[in-house]
Amino acid sequence: MTIRKMGVLGGGAWGTALAATSVRAGLNTLIWAFEPAVVDAINTTHENKMFLAGVPLDPALKATGDFAALADRDAVLMVCPAQHLRALSEKLQPHLKPGVPVIICAKGIEVKTGMFLSDVLNETMPGRPVAVLSGPTFAAELARGLPSALTLATSNEAIGKALVAAMGLPIFRLYLSDDVIGAQIGGAVKNVMAIATGIVAGLKMGENARAALLTRGLAEMARFGAHFGAETETLMGLSGLGDLVLTCVSQSSRNMSLGYEIGEGRTMAEIMAERRTVAEGAHTVEILHVIAKREGIEMPITEAVYKILKEGAPVAEVTKALLARPFTRE
Repeated sequence: MTIRKMGVLGGGAWGTALAATSVRAGLNTLIWAFEPAVVDAINTTHENKMFLAGVPLDPALKATGDFAALADRDAVLMVCPAQHLRALSEKLQPHLKPGVPVIICAKGIEVKTGMFLSDVLNETMPGRPVAVLSGPTFAAELARGLPSALTLATSNEAIGKALVAAMGLPIFRLYLSDDVIGAQIGGAVKNVMAIATGIVAGLKMGENARAALLTRGLAEMARFGAHFGAETETLMGLSGLGDLVLTCVSQSSRNMSLGYEIGEGRTMAEIMAERRTVAEGAHTVEILHVIAKREGIEMPITEAVYKILKEGAPVAEVTKALLARPFTRE
């Protein structure tokens, strides 16, 4: 198949960055946004002032608030928040031509059902080819044309190659994989680990502690992935280790910065009152904790973040309990 027209569902920072990259690759690109102000700003001032202020956009990028406008697209990037994927995909499904692939660009697990996002799309958009795009990327850097590399996972090799041919650029390197589940697990788990790493940084526990937590977080990711059949190479790659490192070392990460402010003593209510969007890890930790308990997967860092965010446990108390865990083999 040949992809010439790209649709992007989601007008946040990440969706806008991917849309800008799609235009840069020479594709006719249309972005759907929920907020009329975002649609208007992209079409008139060529800037997403609400979510990606200060980044000029190519006038060739067009925006819409109408699902039907995406009807002629050859592929669609699903860049909505993970917890909204089901509802939005149900609304989009009737408008797309048969066989049009949908690419998951969100990172998370559906909280209500515990389903991976690819399974959600298999329910809401049955029969459509599904892919996952995930890796270590900050939206503003990608939108400005700085180099990035990501994993593109799909069980349909022909569609994977078509997507790489359409979107791939020297500054936007796509590495093909057939491990759809593994690519999703890396993106979901790393958000929780980023919150934990931010808490450690906010508590001023030092770089040794941060490095230790990041490494043990990778071990949790690997255990969770192995349980669901993810490939080790995927979790050690861009959508696993790569994304984990990026989100755990910079406060440009919403998840890491959320944890940092919690470590400094602020409450979730205080933090969220100042934010337009919630860090995805704050949702994911809830279902990740439930699944880990149900399946008997040892994930002490996830449990600690869950207790702090969802049960209101004192940060100092949870941190002390985590450090007091029995010594064991690596």
